[in-house]
Amino acid sequence: MTMPERASEAVLVCLPVGPGRTVGHSWGKAERVALASVRDGAVLTWDERDVGWDRSHDAGTHGSHHARIVRFLREHAVEAVAASHMGPPMEHTLERLGVAVLLGVDGDGEAAAVSAAARVRAGGAPAR
Repeated sequence: MTMPERASEAVLVCLPVGPGRTVGHSWGKAERVALASVRDGAVLTWDERDVGWDRSHDAGTHGSHHARIVRFLREHAVEAVAASHMGPPMEHTLERLGVAVLLGVDGDGEAAAVSAAARVRAGGAPAR
């Protein structure tokens, strides 16, 4: 049995979400995130999760908050994050994890997920 080529495998993208599957305002203070599985330019699955990062952001140190987010990303094998904004320390943390970062996105969350997955396919370089 041959393994499928990487290009045909799904990429798991995480993004903060607002109403109607739009991109939420901020990554580190997201109330909800979506885990979108994307393959061949299409969203296969969209799973929204309450994460409460908006409440936990100021409840402890930045290090503990970042660790909480990293744990979530690792548990779900996230390969890319799409967001309108995140602070430089969080961006650096995700880069060290090898997670592709697409910033400055807004509007349609599914379109943002497809763009982030395309970035992974193109080499995964973080971008603004």
